[in-house]
Amino acid sequence: MNIIHTDKAPAAIGPYSQAIQLGNLLFSSGQIPIDPATGEIRGSTIAEQAEQVMKNLGEVLAAAGLDYTDTVKTTCFLADMADFAAFNEVYGKYFTGKPARSCVAVKTLPKNVLCEVEVIAGK
Repeated sequence: MNIIHTDKAPAAIGPYSQAIQLGNLLFSSGQIPIDPATGEIRGSTIAEQAEQVMKNLGEVLAAAGLDYTDTVKTTCFLADMADFAAFNEVYGKYFTGKPARSCVAVKTLPKNVLCEVEVIAGK
């Protein structure tokens, strides 16, 4: 088991890792739209926040020697299912391999952000 960490994505804000690599599989923690350079939430719209989430995920994947096309499963959390279409627009630009996905609306996300995404990836 290998702990994955990169300074190019937000540091974990609790007792967990950005991701864990076990054999050929990577299990990421959920990424929210925190700008790793400032520690602040980036964006006020779902599209802006989703862009930052995808960038953060890309950096975590890269730290493990992977990219978006290596993703086999995502779990997406939205604060409001009314944002589904706009979120999907951004998501589709990054996950072109069309991994399996779950997408649910939740009552509240950390720091009151609009979205959070986690991935399982591997080669």
